[in-house]
Amino acid sequence: MAPNKPMTLAVAAVAVIVLVASGVLLCGKSSADQYVSDLDQVQTEPQTPNFVIQCGTNEERHLNADNPVVSPGIPFGAHHTHEYVGNKSADAKSTNASLEAAPSTCEKDDRSTYYWPVLRLTDGTGHDAHAEGGGLHGNTGQVLKPTSVEIRYEGSPVSNVLPMPRFLRMITGDPMAFTNNYGPNTRAKWGCANQPGRYTSRYPLCGSATTLRTYEFASCWDGNNTDSASHRTHVVFPLAGGACPAKTFPIPRLRITVGYDIPAGRPFAIDSFPEELRDPATDHAMFINVLPEPLMNALVGHLNRSR
Repeated sequence: MAPNKPMTLAVAAVAVIVLVASGVLLCGKSSADQYVSDLDQVQTEPQTPNFVIQCGTNEERHLNADNPVVSPGIPFGAHHTHEYVGNKSADAKSTNASLEAAPSTCEKDDRSTYYWPVLRLTDGTGHDAHAEGGGLHGNTGQVLKPTSVEIRYEGSPVSNVLPMPRFLRMITGDPMAFTNNYGPNTRAKWGCANQPGRYTSRYPLCGSATTLRTYEFASCWDGNNTDSASHRTHVVFPLAGGACPAKTFPIPRLRITVGYDIPAGRPFAIDSFPEELRDPATDHAMFINVLPEPLMNALVGHLNRSR
């Protein structure tokens, strides 16, 4: 992991208090280092045209410990709990046909599924303290409801984009970042609403500002496949400058931003695999594209015309 910037004594003290209260103990590193007020990284990507789809904030509380992208057909296969917006039926049993037939929380008949690990207040007891994906897998605490969710599709800074293929499946981020020693798939971005354009891979101490989690998906498609064994090689990230690698084609970049109003002084952590120790760098999200083809075509047309 990259060297940490020095923290002030005050921030370090707050971080220690918060982490002790949460009961999260991360081996091999300072516990206080997982909570920071200094957002030490800067967003450098150029602004591009975008298209936003409103999908709500999971008001109906669609939660499960399944992963229809990575572990289809395996109930509780995630070993942690996911939060969903979009398709109301998404679970381990989902198929293309079932997703296409199900209702959605999204406008414009977007039946895609968008999901990520829940965030919890760790100083209390959750509804699933004795359930798989919850307390039985080390994920304790009260699940926090998001206060905002933005589903945004963005254009390319250097070219037009092609439509995403229907039923495309993707993952961004590394749910095993801790045991993988923070390798190249680690893409956790935590931020604060009052510090736009800045982020960290650790838990941010945002004070009264909204805490943000941002998920940026790959946008260079191989032109043939809607999935791959790793769920990554069929769609890869652009090169520096925004161009796609050889033999890949630009598609809209999906960016999901989730906001939480965390009560002051309360400890919090995301769900993770037990061996990942709820490390904030393990944050990740998944997506299955079930946008109607006319909507996808309209989205692409808007992104390309607005360049």
